[in-house]
Amino acid sequence: MSSDVPPDVSALAINVTVPEALRWTDTRRGEEFTLTTLNVRLLPDGSLAAKAYGRPTAGGRGAYVSFRVPDRPELAALVAAAADRAGALWAAHRGLG
Repeated sequence: MSSDVPPDVSALAINVTVPEALRWTDTRRGEEFTLTTLNVRLLPDGSLAAKAYGRPTAGGRGAYVSFRVPDRPELAALVAAAADRAGALWAAHRGLG
């Protein structure tokens, strides 16, 4: 690839484990879920978007359903810290192994 033409990166996303103390429950289709994972995306304008995923509280696999991340300062801090950490990891990459 020519160095004067930057590659077209269409998506940057990371998965983040929600620490036990920050987990919450939400209900979808009559089933309660414990939210344990965030999927954080870097949007083209530089802002972040996040969705939460988890497992049914009653057990089992359940459906792969996304949930809104509540507007809580500690979750916003987790998302920001995870994005900073991911950026540092990407910046320090060592190329294809």
